[in-house]
Amino acid sequence: MQTFLTPSPMQLSFRPAKPQTQPKKIVALGDSLIYGFGDPEGGGWVERLRRTWMLPDSPGHVLYNLGVRGDRTMQVAQRLEVEFRHRGELRNRVPDLIILSVGVNDSARVGRIDGKNYTDFDRFELEITTLLEQAQRLCPVFFVGMAPVNESKMPFLDCLYYNHADQYRYKEATRRACVDKEIPYLDIFDTWMVHGQEWIKERIGEDGLHPNTLGYKTLLEQVINWEPLKK
Repeated sequence: MQTFLTPSPMQLSFRPAKPQTQPKKIVALGDSLIYGFGDPEGGGWVERLRRTWMLPDSPGHVLYNLGVRGDRTMQVAQRLEVEFRHRGELRNRVPDLIILSVGVNDSARVGRIDGKNYTDFDRFELEITTLLEQAQRLCPVFFVGMAPVNESKMPFLDCLYYNHADQYRYKEATRRACVDKEIPYLDIFDTWMVHGQEWIKERIGEDGLHPNTLGYKTLLEQVINWEPLKK
C-alpha cells in the first residue's frame, strides 16, 4: 500500500513564494501626438510603447491609446472622465495612471500667419489648469509635451499657422501648471530645439506638423528613458 506523507507546517512555511506583480492600467489622452498620426510603420510612440509592454519579459502594463486628431485642451477635458471610467479591467476597475499630451492645436493661428490663436492664451491657461486638476482627482498624472513643428511647411491644411514662438508660450504655460501641481512634465519641445532645425526637420513629416516614423521612434526613446515613467 502506497503511503503519502503530509508536509509539516515547518516545511510549508519555508516554501518560496512566487512574486506577485500587478500590471498597471494606463490611459494616454490627447491629440494626434498620442494618436500617432504620421507613423504608418509603428503607429506612434504610444502604440510602440504598448507593444513593448506586450513582450514576454516586459512588465505587461495595459496601455489604452485615447488620442484624437485635432483635439484641443477643452475637448480632452470634455471626454476625460468618461474615457477614464471605462478603461478598467477585472478587479482593478479604473486606471492607475493618466498620460496627457495636448496643447499644440490650441497654439495655432487661424486663417493667416498673424491671425488669432485657435484658443486664446489667457483662456488656454485656465483650461490647462482645469484639465490637470480634473485628471489629478482621478489618479496620478504624467504630461508629455509637444514636438516643434516645421515652420517652413505652414500653413497646415491651408488655414492653420503653427510657429515656434507660440508653441513655446503654450508649452511653458503647461509646464508651469504641471510644476505647480507636482505633475511630471517631459519637455519634448526644448530637448528637440537644442538639436537645431535640420535635426527637427528629419523627424517631422511632410505636413510640417506631425512627427514621422523617425520622430516617433525618438519620442519613444525619450519616454522610455524618462525617470518618472521608469519608476
